[in-house]
Amino acid sequence: MNRLQHEISPYLLQHAENPVDWYPWCAEAFESARREGKPVFLSIGYSTCHWCHVMAHESFEDAEIAALLNAYFICIKVDKEERPDVDSVYMRVCEAYTGSGGWPTSIFMTPAQIPFFAGTYFPKGTLLALLKNIAALWQTDRASLEKSGNAVLKALQPDARRSTAPASALTERAFSYFHATFDSACGGFGHAPKFPAAHNLMFLLALDAWEGNAEARAMAEKTLLQLYRGGIFDHIGGGFSRYSTDRRFLVPHFEKMLYDNALLIAAYSMAFRLTGNAFYKTVAEKTAAYVLSELTAPSGGFYSAQDADSDGVEGKYYVFGAEELPRLLGADIGALFNRYYGITPSGNFEGKNIPNLLDAEAFTDVFEPYLPRVRAYRKERASLHLDDKVLTAWNGLMIAALASLFAATGNVEYLSAAERACAFAETTLMPGGTLHTGWRDGRLLGSAFLDDYAALALAHLSLYGVTFREDHLEKAAALAERVEALFFDAEAGGYFLSGKENETLVLRPKETYDGAMPSGNSMMAFVLVKLSLLYDESRFGPRAEAQLRFLAAEAEPAPAGHCFFLLALLLSQPRKKLVCVLKNEKDAEDIALRVPFGTLVRVLHKETETYPLLNERTTYYVCTENACLPPTNSLEEALGQQ
Repeated sequence: MNRLQHEISPYLLQHAENPVDWYPWCAEAFESARREGKPVFLSIGYSTCHWCHVMAHESFEDAEIAALLNAYFICIKVDKEERPDVDSVYMRVCEAYTGSGGWPTSIFMTPAQIPFFAGTYFPKGTLLALLKNIAALWQTDRASLEKSGNAVLKALQPDARRSTAPASALTERAFSYFHATFDSACGGFGHAPKFPAAHNLMFLLALDAWEGNAEARAMAEKTLLQLYRGGIFDHIGGGFSRYSTDRRFLVPHFEKMLYDNALLIAAYSMAFRLTGNAFYKTVAEKTAAYVLSELTAPSGGFYSAQDADSDGVEGKYYVFGAEELPRLLGADIGALFNRYYGITPSGNFEGKNIPNLLDAEAFTDVFEPYLPRVRAYRKERASLHLDDKVLTAWNGLMIAALASLFAATGNVEYLSAAERACAFAETTLMPGGTLHTGWRDGRLLGSAFLDDYAALALAHLSLYGVTFREDHLEKAAALAERVEALFFDAEAGGYFLSGKENETLVLRPKETYDGAMPSGNSMMAFVLVKLSLLYDESRFGPRAEAQLRFLAAEAEPAPAGHCFFLLALLLSQPRKKLVCVLKNEKDAEDIALRVPFGTLVRVLHKETETYPLLNERTTYYVCTENACLPPTNSLEEALGQQ
């Protein structure tokens, strides 16, 4: 066992028995490198990453590779989900050296953390030759390696863009990009691989809701339909895989991530509220059922991910031979089941079958009663590795998603799950008022990053939007204040990923791109805009405006890569604001289920000089464009006002 045996991360523990003498990221590792005069080999990945497993089996479990690494390098293993700051810095380095990035990320650097070579997955033979060459160069021409590394770091220093006023042109250009790259036949955008990128779909739905862009909504709806039809959705157990390797969304990369499923629940819930089409509600509920059964800890928090591999084989858990289900369900039902889910003797994935509905003429629930038996059978055949870290940022997104699903359905199961997870975050992830980036097996991860604060604030705002409990609003505001104190860049605007309580690295990244997840800066824009609309404008209004200006400049080169920011930009122009002044607390119980999507609701628990009670009864004020219409005691009448 190497030093990783004492770590919390499942990914690091997966490598605790490697013959490589791994260190976790720590001062001791770099001190050893300085003392022994060795370069550092840094390997970054995560526990459900298929190619991380491949490189581990090929190379890190290999005696010859281990001998070279141990003799000539100090080796460090990092879980990207535990240390997003380290991942962010060295992913930028990898992209600078190679033009692309991915996991596993492989970095060679000096004891001073200056990177001089980078890549992703290396096959064993390539890695063997690379280790020998770098070891030799370190001995013969160390100065040139250090010079190369310093040049890359200099090039990666942030070039602050001047903040600019947000403009509708950004949303128009983003729409134009999606329109030009839309796959009208298969849904999605561009070519394979295709990622769900649910926040992009939410932006397109919002374009219709705010600006009447029916074409944007049609693209989003087609994509949501095809995502469900394809094998990227698990038709047996529910939930979505990380991305599709093909154009049709048939063959996924089988790992399931909490954040993808959270964002997709939010997108399908939004589609249901905007269209009334029950199909979207069904998909959101099937996805939530998966999360609540497979990714929910007894404590109430949500686990991070399930692996793509079973018994070392990618997708083995999920695929079926044509003979299996007739044997399990009986010949007649099994044959019908196979036909509906596209399971054939020839197969659609390496001779086996990924259940899908791409060729189904119509959807039916006739097979729903058989799914529990198929799920149980699937679990008996093989098992999936569960990454049971509870990550703060990802939990924040899931809490917000379940709150939105409650608003769409009225099912209190979703609200209860969201509130339990929020309570876990407050009691376990934030002991003594200090937020941490995650928790596992009774142990806390390190100090929280920007994304953790922003997502948890978003969670509290989402819960306020369905419960109207003032404490949720106050906690969101307190988190926003903490972000300002820890992460704000007073010189160039925006927020750094790492704060005053985090380790200082060779770069201090400021993430703005909305990739697989919304960036911390985009989430903060959303949070600040919402707070500015719910509170007095003077408290959060200037910050919200400054953050929108900062992100507008960042988004200028590629608006479609900043869709969560664009959502915040649309939100800053609410279609209607409803102020509800309560006479009886119970009058607030179902407001969230009765108001149209996009209506901002502020509930006051007692009358004020600005908003007095009418007739000593609960009173509703509808405000648009900084003016309020006459008050009424009827919610229906208020909502019908123009």
